[in-house]
Amino acid sequence: MSETIYDALRESHEEQRSLFRKLLRSKPGTRERLDLFTQARIELEAHEAAEERFLYAPMLMDDMGLNSTRHALHEHHEIDELVEDVQSLDPAGEAWLEKCKELSHQVHHHLREEEKKFFQVSGKVLTETQKVQLAKKYRKDFERMKKKLSAE
Repeated sequence: MSETIYDALRESHEEQRSLFRKLLRSKPGTRERLDLFTQARIELEAHEAAEERFLYAPMLMDDMGLNSTRHALHEHHEIDELVEDVQSLDPAGEAWLEKCKELSHQVHHHLREEEKKFFQVSGKVLTETQKVQLAKKYRKDFERMKKKLSAE
């Protein structure tokens, strides 16, 4: 059986969960904390871009996927704003940790909702062939975006 878009997305979802667990346990003002935040930010940004291109865009083309896709895009936007908020704060300060906790909560909420609701809706819209093809396109773009963001 070939990998589907959902298998590929879940892999990144697990990585995001892991990075946020480590990040919230990291010590204030350490290099580890900064590195973990950078890894989480890159993982989020690359995942969002590739997911929007290769899952959300096809879903926007179907009436059944319109509302759930708009909601998911809105949550991506909220996550992006929280990332910017965290970046504007001192990583050694309490405000940074509080904003990071808020970001982690929003990411976990989004991933849970996506896996429990969005995947089911999109599973009815996409064909099995599309799910396999989209996984390949997603993976290629995700890796390209990770390299691009890491170089910035």
